[in-house]
Amino acid sequence: MLNKNALILTVSALLSSPLLAHNLTVGESLPTANVDKHGELLLLDGKIEYAKWNSDMLAGKVRVIQAIAGRSAAKEMNADLMAAITAADFPEDKYQTTTIINQDDAMWGTGGFVKSSAEDSKQEFHWSSMVLDANGSVKQSWDLVEKSSAIIVLDTESQVLFAHEGKLTEAQIEHVLTLVRNNLK
Repeated sequence: MLNKNALILTVSALLSSPLLAHNLTVGESLPTANVDKHGELLLLDGKIEYAKWNSDMLAGKVRVIQAIAGRSAAKEMNADLMAAITAADFPEDKYQTTTIINQDDAMWGTGGFVKSSAEDSKQEFHWSSMVLDANGSVKQSWDLVEKSSAIIVLDTESQVLFAHEGKLTEAQIEHVLTLVRNNLK
């Protein structure tokens, strides 16, 4: 009989799509990714600053990562999950959503708009973790699909609990919420 953790990993693997390009494996550590150009958006004295970012900074909290192309269609792809996470009101000391925006995967001529939109979002959701990736470093490190949205759930040690590219189904959204709740304990 499978123990609880093995069962959760098995279900996560089944609900994660093996047909997509990413190199993220349920039950393994998140591959290292670095963003040197732009990086994490920080709100300091009402102004946006940028700091270099790397995936090692994710440890310590349960996380849902939303890695999206710098396109409105990619942002909307998993808006239902983001709304469900907001409604769940997970404790900020144990949980955080991290949005990584691939500015390099924006429609031609819209890179400045993507950057200003990210800055506006950080002003509005100052508690959120946001990363602006000017060169697509995360996409490259994690082998993500272009023009899409990837959802990745991590435990506090940056072990991948779930990874999926594209729009989540209702069942996958519920599974992501369950994974977060179970790992907050």
